[in-house]
Amino acid sequence: MQRWVALGVMAVLLAGGIYLFTRPSPNAAFAEPAAAGRPIAPGQGEAPPLVAPVSDVSPATKEARRFNRYDKDRDGEITRDEYLLSRRKAYARLDLDGDGKLSFDEYSAKAIKKFATADASRDTKLTPVEFATTAATRRPRTAANCLPAERDAGRDDEG
Repeated sequence: MQRWVALGVMAVLLAGGIYLFTRPSPNAAFAEPAAAGRPIAPGQGEAPPLVAPVSDVSPATKEARRFNRYDKDRDGEITRDEYLLSRRKAYARLDLDGDGKLSFDEYSAKAIKKFATADASRDTKLTPVEFATTAATRRPRTAANCLPAERDAGRDDEG
């Protein structure tokens, strides 16, 4: 029995290796054709290379904006209180009774509400189907909307 399993695993590995060596290169669509020696024109089946957009915001500008968000009194310095202000606001949102202390129930209020919403049978236990409703919902990734370099260069930036 073990020989048959080993033989099956080797067959799958051999088939995978053959597939990897015989499939076209992922970069083949962007390579110049060897016979003609020139790039393929748009509309002839192959896509031209994509050009990534360049951000006009430098890392220094991003850091300056971040600094300005923290420097509430605009004196060019961030004090400890200014630095911790955002955390204090988050803490205050969690401290439901305003006593300056977080109980476990206050700290976990969002999770408790999520559990109660998911517990459709109200038996304080989650079935696999109920538990599935607690999964985090993620935003779908948006596809890049890039224009080929030739069309992008002639585009108007009017609006």
